[in-house]
Amino acid sequence: MITRFAPSPTGPLHLGHAYSALTVWKIARDLGGTALLRIEDTDSTRVRPEHEVNIYQDLAWLGLRWPVPVRRQSDHMGTYDAVLTRLANEGLIYPCSCTRRQISEAGAVPGADGLVYPGTCRHRDMGDAAPGDGLRLNIGKALARVTGGLSFCETGSGAAQTVEIEQDLLVNKLGDPILRRKDTGDPAYHLACVHDDALQEITHVVRGTDLADLTPLHVLLQRVLGYATPVYHHHPLVTDDSGKRLAKIDKSKALSKYRAEGVTVDEIKQMIGWVD
Repeated sequence: MITRFAPSPTGPLHLGHAYSALTVWKIARDLGGTALLRIEDTDSTRVRPEHEVNIYQDLAWLGLRWPVPVRRQSDHMGTYDAVLTRLANEGLIYPCSCTRRQISEAGAVPGADGLVYPGTCRHRDMGDAAPGDGLRLNIGKALARVTGGLSFCETGSGAAQTVEIEQDLLVNKLGDPILRRKDTGDPAYHLACVHDDALQEITHVVRGTDLADLTPLHVLLQRVLGYATPVYHHHPLVTDDSGKRLAKIDKSKALSKYRAEGVTVDEIKQMIGWVD
């Protein structure tokens, strides 16, 4: 059994990260497995070295250890390009020059991963790609490659259960997702995460329920790339007294600040309602 904690160094770790990391290590311990640390630093416009340093310090402070060396995604950009080449050769991706404003003005509706792409550039093929274009998965063509339906095992609610994926929901809630970002050329989370989980032989993906709606897409990518589908465990999110999610995106207090103020690990566990 192998699982992983895969933070992005685009900001400091917060209480929600602490809960997720502790959950990852607890599940690995209980199942007699290994917990890996992976640094998902492919967003070149937002990653900061100081945040990566804090990740290592915060996790060590929480008493968590992991095998080394740690995989840093930015050290392996060529591997993601190779996966994109595979998908291009199979006719499953296409170039896209649309801006967020253009997508919005085209009447796109909100979905599981931002606005659902309306398919403006879907007619283009890879021979038409221009510098600065993003690359999108043609989700309809990808689904056409799948036989026998899509499903995964979920353990987040306790007993393991099989979740059957409704293919119409993939089309209507996700559209054609970006796999390589426009302008920067950075590989998108979906591509890098799915590839690295397969490469590192991750058997159990442990992450928050905020990412549960993206799991069907990841399962689809696994199927078209010939990767095994791991077990998924989507854990609850940490919220404050008003029910608001404590997350980096909400500017919640950083673990490093708690450390600097002399807060103990036991006090952090109490704040997040951690029960070992």
